[in-house]
Amino acid sequence: MQSFDVVVVGAGAAGLFCAGVAGQRGLKVLVVDHSDKVAEKVRISGGGRANFTNRDIDIRQPHKHFVGENPNFCRSALSRYTPADFIALVQKHGIPFHEKHKGQLFCDRSAGDLIDMLLAECAAGGVTRWQPCGVKDLRAMADGGYELDTAQATVQTRKVVIATGGLSIPAIGATDFGFRVAKQFGLRTVEPRPGLVPLTFDGAGWAPYAGLAGLSLPVIIETGAKKDRVAFHEDLLFTHRGLSGPAVLQISSYWRPGTPIRINLAPEVDLPAALADAKLRSRKLLANELAQWVPSRLAEAWVEQDKEWQRPVAECSDKALARLAERLARWELVPTGTEGYKKAEVTLGGVDTRDLSQQTMESKQPGLYFIGEVVDVTGWLGGYNFQWAWASAHACAMAL
Repeated sequence: MQSFDVVVVGAGAAGLFCAGVAGQRGLKVLVVDHSDKVAEKVRISGGGRANFTNRDIDIRQPHKHFVGENPNFCRSALSRYTPADFIALVQKHGIPFHEKHKGQLFCDRSAGDLIDMLLAECAAGGVTRWQPCGVKDLRAMADGGYELDTAQATVQTRKVVIATGGLSIPAIGATDFGFRVAKQFGLRTVEPRPGLVPLTFDGAGWAPYAGLAGLSLPVIIETGAKKDRVAFHEDLLFTHRGLSGPAVLQISSYWRPGTPIRINLAPEVDLPAALADAKLRSRKLLANELAQWVPSRLAEAWVEQDKEWQRPVAECSDKALARLAERLARWELVPTGTEGYKKAEVTLGGVDTRDLSQQTMESKQPGLYFIGEVVDVTGWLGGYNFQWAWASAHACAMAL
């Protein structure tokens, strides 16, 4: 039987990074993954260029960019391994990158550069990697160690790191393995659900907008009330089944089924004033006037909903214009659901942080660690989830 100091289950961003750091600190590390491909989620992220971190993470209060039952949990790891630390590693490997906007950093060439870097870090630490190699059984031994029955062999180890990710994008190998392990050892989990996911709508209420697929515009989107209100200023995209784009992906992590979202479709314009002014000076149809501030297809779809809007702006009543301005600035609608895990970029929920150490990522089951997306910590869109992968992996590796 082969033995290792550490077995990392999962060859994604968090698993490979943790293995590389631990190996370079002198530990004998094995990485196992049921897929024959390595870091597939890294490869497809950011349009194939991997939005690998975000410069704007406030290291004094990093938790404000994260969702979970206890967002404060991630503060310790994120403040000890920062975006600047990961950027230094990327630069050491000579990987060219650029900032897109809002602090989002992408590889210039492709996400493959980042995967090569993770594999090089593992090689520098003498890490052994078995792929494709599933884990059939994991047992705690009387002496405090573990045995894993894998497709390749049974191995013994003192420490096991679960880095198997969430349930999102099953087409590239996502499974519930991490949740099953947590359950096996009596750890609590927070019910998983799709995050950073398009929202769907159907029925008569959606009919006027069904033909707008492909249309994109900047909006302010919000959900929740009073102290639970969350808002983002991002781009919205109409799809065949509903709404997507960065604005909707962001809000989806906070939206609760059965509750409304509210969208300001013309956030840069004082619509009541602009429409009142147009009424005084313009002979154009209201839809044509409106097309100055929102895409013309959207303007057309909007005015078709009310007879009083289907006329020259000069002939519209003040009441009708005020109603239009109010509706456009506060479009309230209740999604019927989401596109689910097949389109979700991340999984909300996961292993309950109450059962993990925020310093080391070790669970209440001694010698069993959980890192990355399998934990109930979910970042905003824009590189935050990768930074959590690097930071949680680093905290774990340092503790191993």
